[in-house]
Amino acid sequence: MQALLSREFLIFIATGGIAAAVNFLSRILISQWFGFSIAIVLAYLCGMVTAFVLFRLFVFKRSTTPLHQSALWFALVNAVAIMQTWAVSMLMYRYVVPALGIEIFQRELSHAVGIIVPVFSSYLGHRHFTFKS
Repeated sequence: MQALLSREFLIFIATGGIAAAVNFLSRILISQWFGFSIAIVLAYLCGMVTAFVLFRLFVFKRSTTPLHQSALWFALVNAVAIMQTWAVSMLMYRYVVPALGIEIFQRELSHAVGIIVPVFSSYLGHRHFTFKS
């Protein structure tokens, strides 16, 4: 719990917010050519690359994990996170948002909630595996 109240976590949230914005905005752009479900996955990959660079530079600067090993763990942690993001986004879009009677920005709202869900599990995964020091 203490890790979630640290300065490191706050920087993680800030840099993760930038990566989430890349994810969110690229999904809107990618949706011009692909369906919502595929656009979520492709956009997640854009955000993932952004996050890796920002986390390595600003959050986990003291990491002693070699770059290639960090990249592998980053992909594994994010494989779990992308499943969470996709599942929550699709659940929100197909069931929750319609049940709430929301008629505008359905995809945007659904995707935003999907992006938020894996924040804590991703932080802990990256802290303990991807960028351990």
